[in-house]
Amino acid sequence: MTDTVHPNDVFRPVVLDDSSPEDAAELARLRREPGIELVDLREPMRTELRRVNNPPDADPAQDRWVYYPWRRALRGIVGAQAFRAIRLDRNRNKLTRQEQAALATRSIGVVGQSVGHAVAYTLALEGSCGLLRLADFDTVELSNLNRIPAGLFDIGVNKCVVTARRIAELDPYLPVQVYPEGIDDESMDRFLDGLSVVLEECDSLDVKFAVREGARRHRIPLLMDTSDRGLFDVERFDLEPDRPPFHGLLGATTGPDLRGLTTREKAPHVMRILDPRELSARMAASLAEIDETVTTWPQLGGDIQLGAAIAAAAVRRLGLGQELASGRVRVDLERALDELTEPAPVDFELPAQAVEVEDTATGTSPRALILEAVQRAPSGGNTQPWSATLDGDVVRIDLDPSRTSTMDVGYRGSAVAIGAALHNARAAAAAHGLLGPHQIAVNAPDALSVTLRLGDGGDAELAGEYPQVRTRATNRHLGDGAEIDPRVLAELTEVAARAGANLYSVTDRDGIVEAAELLGESDRIRYLTPRLHAEMFSELRWPTDDLRTGLDVRSLELAPDEQAKLQIGRRPDVMERLRSWSAGRALGEYTRDRVTSSSAVIVVSVAAEAGAEPDLSDYVRGGTAVQKVWFAAQRHDLAVQPVSPVFLYARDTEDLRSVSAEFTDTLTSVHKRFFELIRVPVHEAVALVLRLSCAPAPTIRSSRLPVLGSGNNG
Repeated sequence: MTDTVHPNDVFRPVVLDDSSPEDAAELARLRREPGIELVDLREPMRTELRRVNNPPDADPAQDRWVYYPWRRALRGIVGAQAFRAIRLDRNRNKLTRQEQAALATRSIGVVGQSVGHAVAYTLALEGSCGLLRLADFDTVELSNLNRIPAGLFDIGVNKCVVTARRIAELDPYLPVQVYPEGIDDESMDRFLDGLSVVLEECDSLDVKFAVREGARRHRIPLLMDTSDRGLFDVERFDLEPDRPPFHGLLGATTGPDLRGLTTREKAPHVMRILDPRELSARMAASLAEIDETVTTWPQLGGDIQLGAAIAAAAVRRLGLGQELASGRVRVDLERALDELTEPAPVDFELPAQAVEVEDTATGTSPRALILEAVQRAPSGGNTQPWSATLDGDVVRIDLDPSRTSTMDVGYRGSAVAIGAALHNARAAAAAHGLLGPHQIAVNAPDALSVTLRLGDGGDAELAGEYPQVRTRATNRHLGDGAEIDPRVLAELTEVAARAGANLYSVTDRDGIVEAAELLGESDRIRYLTPRLHAEMFSELRWPTDDLRTGLDVRSLELAPDEQAKLQIGRRPDVMERLRSWSAGRALGEYTRDRVTSSSAVIVVSVAAEAGAEPDLSDYVRGGTAVQKVWFAAQRHDLAVQPVSPVFLYARDTEDLRSVSAEFTDTLTSVHKRFFELIRVPVHEAVALVLRLSCAPAPTIRSSRLPVLGSGNNG
């Protein structure tokens, strides 16, 4: 490395701290000197910094003045940490801050400053290194300006000095070292010492070979771009120190064998490295014309820029510990452009459908209508986790364990759905004068059944609810946030009490917003936990799907932007990336927005017998109460939407761990905060969380499976 003072060799900016007496004196001298351009960029940079999410401190004591001798220009800028945060902010999150910090510890060497100029500048541009070491003995000529992004003022200046200056004007804090005499056997080890990776982009075959031998000694990965058909080579000498140079393509050839060769003598070695069968037709034809109609190896500026992009991607992989094997690849743009095709249309807009009206089902027997009422009950994800049969005068509803999910801890959610189904059956029976006694039997954790024996009884209140069995709907429209009438809430509380349940609510604006945040965080965890994510999207149905189970996506009442976001949210690879970043708050936006727009958030729960832990029969009773509360709310023209946080049916830490082991601690906190906010006693069995709002009628209702298992439809 050299430290000459000739103007053409100056490549380092002078960074000055005006709190230092020596630097302050130099600043004063520069300000007095005529012809020096002075611009203070600190205030506009601080304005930019304020727009950065979670910015670092911008202590004015860290600000600096930077003098560029070759420009005769002085610039005032913020300190190094703030400067880097602003300049690289738009990298996020293709590169996170943590990844940028890791890359900033890397030292990169670039040999050769034609292709190498573009590579080095791109690495600096992306912030993919903490130090650059450049080598090239040559100076810029006019014929270089087809591929080196320099100008007339750089002609006659050493190529690595030109690169270093350009980088200094981009980031004066990034250390750059230059070897303007190039590298040889004497300087090779000094150049390679401490490097994380070396990029070899020189023209001399013997230097190419020597750099590889040096990289093997120092166990440094070596990268090379060859600007024809996007040819890129990786030689992992860090992992394979015995690996032969050039992938062994030169056989027993050594570095000394390649010295002092004429163009004609180099040709067979070059062709063994490049494989003439894989050269582009234009490159191969041009090589045949060297010393005839062309003077040397042709290169296009665009190909050089492509090579820089490939090299930068490889450097990022190495710096972040990602997979990058030894070998060769071609990123052939011409071939890619030959494969242009018309893109498939992407339409996130779902076709609307009118509200489903009540069907009268004329001519259908009362007993069949009772079974149909069972099928109309709500269930998580519209899984309909039951089998319903009619045998003589007995309607039997059995838990179907095959229709469970991770969130259905201990089949508690399924039991709630069966409770709602039982209530529907009783309402239908009462309406047809067939009401009789019912029983709940829990024979095992996965063996729950309820029976309704048909008789000749009636119940005016139950019969009055039967029309709502047929019209009940989930309404996921945004509400208008209007306050709910306290008398309505009191009535809902009384309805729950008559069903043997309790109703707890939050109606104040601050409480609703807090509930929205907690329920949104639950949704974030649902998206980021792979099993929960897979189950969630397995529930969704598009208009062309079988809609008899699952949730018709049209019932989600998605705005166009939400429909587009859903396409991103369904991708497991995107969720994996967000999980690795501990990010993804936006994943809870759908639920946060809807809960925030509500008039009330309510919880229906039941208490077990004194001192007993709730069992599935308690959740069945809770499901019956939920259905009655739902009907009552709709009678007051309230929109009702169940909101099922992933922690809904968890009762302890082990339950939460079974839902999402990775997020157990977060779920524990959210679970505790939510039920404390709603003031639900810990001993009660929570049946369901509902949001109540004033909203337009739902667009569509999810369909149901056909009635099966009827032994007697008479």
